[in-house]
Amino acid sequence: MMSDTASPVLLVREGAVSWIRLNRPGVLNALDEATAAAFLEACRSVAEEGGKGPTRVLVIAGNGRGFMAGGDVGRFNDDPGAAPAVAGAIIVHLHGALRVLDRLDVPVLASVHGPVAGAGMSLASAADLCIAADDAKFTMAYARIGATPDGSGSFHLPRLVGLRRAMELAMLSDVVDAAEALRIGLVNRVVPAACLAEETAKLAERLASGPTAAYAGIRHLMRQSFERTLDEQLDAERDRFLATATTSDFIEGVGAFIAKRRPNFTGR
Repeated sequence: MMSDTASPVLLVREGAVSWIRLNRPGVLNALDEATAAAFLEACRSVAEEGGKGPTRVLVIAGNGRGFMAGGDVGRFNDDPGAAPAVAGAIIVHLHGALRVLDRLDVPVLASVHGPVAGAGMSLASAADLCIAADDAKFTMAYARIGATPDGSGSFHLPRLVGLRRAMELAMLSDVVDAAEALRIGLVNRVVPAACLAEETAKLAERLASGPTAAYAGIRHLMRQSFERTLDEQLDAERDRFLATATTSDFIEGVGAFIAKRRPNFTGR
């Protein structure tokens, strides 16, 4: 567990909820090589549980004044000739982490505030759900430095807001406030900044007490639906439902429904 407060990324487990906290507050959690590598390590640590460990929900958040200001542009400026190598080192770890997150069998919740820029916006878009403080400011930012998106931004953003809006967000890199992010479907809910930690914990606990075995099926069905034909998706739905019907949570859920009581899901 990465709990050293000097680490650029912290991994803390609180009961059934694991928190990955970006921890470079002095630079708004901007990604450099070490931070991207530590983020990949934290994601792998959660993935190694294989959906059978204590983690039933993963929350990704940022310490300090913002979620993430994107890549550490200062690293590119140190030696412009080395910028491609520096960017490549960051991207290989970030993209490795996103591949790990995509295959997880637990819900991934992004909790964002302040600047959510560049790779930060891409990362927030990659989560299953996103809760934002009312002070959150979103911008793709890449075009501002003459770059193209990374961190799965060009993949997830069109799926969240539609192709034309995604094009606008990426090309113009305008700043979008939390209310507008909610309106266009970039986030799921907006809460007062002072309440973000509390409301994130509530939502995480709600998810953690739910049928997390079914949640795994839901997230994989939804995420893979864009890659399949209708016939293929119907087959996948059938297979997932039949697999879910063998779980303890399914038996408990049906029994609770019939008895008109609240179910006690265990994630099994």
